[in-house]
Amino acid sequence: MTKPDSLIFDMDGTLWDNVDSYAIVWNRALEAKGYRLRVTREDLLSLMGKEARVMLDTILPDASRSVQDGLFDEVVRQYQLLVPDMKPHIYESVYEGLEKLSEKYPLFLLSNCEKGGLVNFMRHTGTAHLFTDYMEHGENLKPKSFNMKLLKERNNLQNPLYIGDTDSDSKASAEAGVPFVFVTYGFGKTDRYAYTFDSFPQLVDFFLEV
Repeated sequence: MTKPDSLIFDMDGTLWDNVDSYAIVWNRALEAKGYRLRVTREDLLSLMGKEARVMLDTILPDASRSVQDGLFDEVVRQYQLLVPDMKPHIYESVYEGLEKLSEKYPLFLLSNCEKGGLVNFMRHTGTAHLFTDYMEHGENLKPKSFNMKLLKERNNLQNPLYIGDTDSDSKASAEAGVPFVFVTYGFGKTDRYAYTFDSFPQLVDFFLEV
């Protein structure tokens, strides 16, 4: 494989596990909208990496799009309120590893999160200075493959790799023509990848030597 000239990272399941926070905000939003329905961590784990519409179609399958959109707006509002107090699990050596990798590669973030989700991640982890650019689903509501191509084109990336943790990440990478790096410690499984790693330090050591 051609030597990579850049690394694009997924967020949830790749750099941190913030699902407990997501469960809190979804349930607060459901309550605020008058629903008795509640979601669990396990419910959300199966939806990690999916676009917002997929999540809404799963959680409120019989609701109209306008009702779903109203709920998601409340989810985003509740998340912003929780941000100062949330306690995500940041995976082993993520900050140190990103710092080392940024000395060798331009680093990027790409997620199916809401607008502002990656900004919250960078602020919480103090890593904004390590990333060259980022792209969120909430910015344009386009598929991850589309945004991967967009990120690649606007930064003139010739040989990027996408690093993620789900089969949907792998599919998006294939659609964008970007080789996929699979981390097994995240939320999903896939058999389609160019490289695979069982820990973040293992991934860092490998790409520092490539």
